[in-house]
Amino acid sequence: MTTRRTFLRGAAAGAAAIGAAAAVPGTASAHGFRRVLRESISIQLYTLRGIIGDNPEPVLEALADIGYRKVEMAGLYGRTATEMARMLRRHHLRATSTHTGLDGDLNQVISDARTLGHRYVVVPYVNYPTIAEWTAFADRLENAGKVLRRAGLQAGYHNHAHEFEPIDGKRPMDVIARRTTARNVHFELDLYWAVVAEVDPARFFWQHLPRVRQYHVKDRAADGGFADLGTGTIDFRKIFAKTWVQEYIVENDQPADALVTAEVGYNYLRDLRY
Repeated sequence: MTTRRTFLRGAAAGAAAIGAAAAVPGTASAHGFRRVLRESISIQLYTLRGIIGDNPEPVLEALADIGYRKVEMAGLYGRTATEMARMLRRHHLRATSTHTGLDGDLNQVISDARTLGHRYVVVPYVNYPTIAEWTAFADRLENAGKVLRRAGLQAGYHNHAHEFEPIDGKRPMDVIARRTTARNVHFELDLYWAVVAEVDPARFFWQHLPRVRQYHVKDRAADGGFADLGTGTIDFRKIFAKTWVQEYIVENDQPADALVTAEVGYNYLRDLRY
């Protein structure tokens, strides 16, 4: 990863091999079709964790070269918020969202978020064995959301599949929805995990309107694993045609080649018509 060209060279061959599958959804075009705006496309940096290491700059440069203008953070990779903000600015990237816990020092979370220019501060994962613990978490999330809102930020929650599995007859996701408010907590719906949980993303969107403001756009392979966008089984066109969000965030938890995943994902969303 000594230069941007060296860094991208390995991705080019793989992208060409996958390109046909990724391009198919973008071929349909007619008056009245909708599309994902380029400024709404982002990528979760967790997807690229295996190649970021302790030097995020070549990865950020490569993402910018692909066409991204937004990223979602997942840690600072050994940098301070100020250092990371400078790095992002050098490559004309905005970190509009981040994944972080909210049970710690909220003042530090707010300070870092302001430095980095975040709009959304999203809890990426929690799991509890009892509804009482889920209820307590939801109350903490709502309280943290109030603090963040007063600071000009928006708290959110990112799902996996387990939030839709009942505990004593109650689904944790329903507990979160009931005990938090749209004013203080929005939902970042992970489409892969929703499908795994046999939840219809469009139905969930309308049930909780206007709380779903971000999508993690993650495809599912035929064997149930992760897939690059447009190469799996999830009908994103159908979901997007029935809904709308402010950010479409590319993600793959286990990419075979992270930069190929990033490029295929960006091109898929850019070219998709629905």
